[in-house]
Amino acid sequence: MYLCTIKYSTITIMKDFVKYTLATITGIIIFGLVIGIICVISLIGMAASDSATTQVKDNSVFVLSLNGTVEERAQEDLGMLAMMVGSDMGAMGLDDMLASIEKAKNNEDIKGIYIEAGAVSFDSYATVQTLRNALADFKKSGKWIVAYGDQYVQPAYWLASVADEIYLNKTGEIDLKGLGAKSEYYAGLYEKLGIKYQAVRVGKYKSYVESETRKDMSPEDREQRMAYLGGLWNQMLKDISTSRKISPEALNQMVNDSIMAFANPDDYIKAKLVDKLLYPEEIKSLIKKKLEIDEDDDIAQLMLSDMINVPSKKEEDGEKIAIYYAVGEITDSNLSDLTGSDGIVGKTMSEDLRKLADDEDVKAVVIRVNSPGGSAVASEQIWHAVKLLKAKKPVVVSMGGVAASGGYMISAGADYIFAEPATITGSIGIFGLVPNVSGLITDKLGITFDQATTNRYTNYMEDLVLDKENSDHIKLMQTYVDRGYDTFLSIVANGRKMQKEQVNEIAQGRVWLATDALGIKLVDKLGSLDDAVKKAAELAKLEEYHTATYPAKTSWIDQLLANEKKGSYLDAELRNLLGDSYEEWIFLRTMNKRNKLQARLPFSTKVE
Repeated sequence: MYLCTIKYSTITIMKDFVKYTLATITGIIIFGLVIGIICVISLIGMAASDSATTQVKDNSVFVLSLNGTVEERAQEDLGMLAMMVGSDMGAMGLDDMLASIEKAKNNEDIKGIYIEAGAVSFDSYATVQTLRNALADFKKSGKWIVAYGDQYVQPAYWLASVADEIYLNKTGEIDLKGLGAKSEYYAGLYEKLGIKYQAVRVGKYKSYVESETRKDMSPEDREQRMAYLGGLWNQMLKDISTSRKISPEALNQMVNDSIMAFANPDDYIKAKLVDKLLYPEEIKSLIKKKLEIDEDDDIAQLMLSDMINVPSKKEEDGEKIAIYYAVGEITDSNLSDLTGSDGIVGKTMSEDLRKLADDEDVKAVVIRVNSPGGSAVASEQIWHAVKLLKAKKPVVVSMGGVAASGGYMISAGADYIFAEPATITGSIGIFGLVPNVSGLITDKLGITFDQATTNRYTNYMEDLVLDKENSDHIKLMQTYVDRGYDTFLSIVANGRKMQKEQVNEIAQGRVWLATDALGIKLVDKLGSLDDAVKKAAELAKLEEYHTATYPAKTSWIDQLLANEKKGSYLDAELRNLLGDSYEEWIFLRTMNKRNKLQARLPFSTKVE
């Protein structure tokens, strides 16, 4: 009897197990199908929206929302799907923003621009200045610009100050504070660990290595930083002062005397920084009055994503001018899996430029450079490709936020160089950086090495890293770096039609603000990307022309597939933890995968 009962119970349990297992599997399959259908519908919707033309209603407003990040050239936006997978690929592109402002200027149905300030981060102050200049040009059409925000971070206020009217939330803040650039120094840490970084460099201002070899800022580094920070701050003061009718001296004194972010909002009105304090619903009423619509009517708004699909009135007639975007670090091979950024790969860009040289439909090329440099070898490779391209058609460089070191090298061979006034350029210098861990490995951990080799320098890299007695290796490496610097000087001298000695005097790894670089012939003129295009057309003797951008933007589906490959969960956490120091950490982490010879900006261009 008991046996039968046990047997029956076992069978029942097994039946239940099978039933619930099958139910679970069926549920998973159904859930997967539902998600799949939703994704397909989303992808179809995004594909349709990408190709759809935005119809602009009469009495519309272009809403320029300053939230998130603004970079030189954003890839295609994944929209809702990007947010679903936790991607950060929703950055705004300067190229899209400038094109949208131009469309808004020329479209009769768009009456004005509403700037909504928020937590925005710009890749450089040159990007802010470029946008500000575009908005100033927009105002020449007779249309209005109104700005409003709960808070204005410093670059956002500089941008918004171009508006006809600036409003602030009644509990808002304006964080004007001046400019600063801070570096971290690890020599003290390395001493405790028994690690010593061996640096060889040419150029007394080439300070990239100092974070690893010093405990403080060198006098030369401080000199160059103060020069470009002071120049940039004066530009900002001048622009804000002109727009808000405040003297530069008074504005600077305000920033010196107090922490502006802690000020009473009423004080911003007294200081003429804003016109009025308003709640969000009040700013809506103000915009409706400008549009001359009733309070019950909706405001016809166009966001940046809408403006991208508004047809441009510029017809693609005439000859083609190519705009090639060279953005990011210059590397010998693609390091995006490690760094999370595509950057400029020497071989890839060189091949792209050769194709443009052979393309008979392209009559001139504008290279938009926004790069701190990187591999000296890859930079020289790109410079050579520019030289070959220039032999067939005009080449004009337009510098973005930074075009320094290797970024300057690839620019030097062009027929003409434009720079934004706030561009950071120069840094003509070379360095090599190799850690020596013998103090840690041998002195502290007791690990020793011995070897049998056929030649003295067979294991030269291991000797540099592990052997204390490697002074001969360092001397040879210095010779290698000196040769690279001499090549750099020759490239600049030939491209800028100067004597090598003249270049050496202004080189030394020193960083220059573009307004100063103009006076020492490192750039030809201060101007925008549009100015560079006009110059290219002039050099190519074109009366009618249109532009085409290269390389093609990565499609949203390719971004989706590649997003999981870029970096790791640990990298994401370290980026959040280290903040601005992450870039230096990732450089050291990937040092063994980079070229030994670096033509790279001597410090981070992050300005606070």
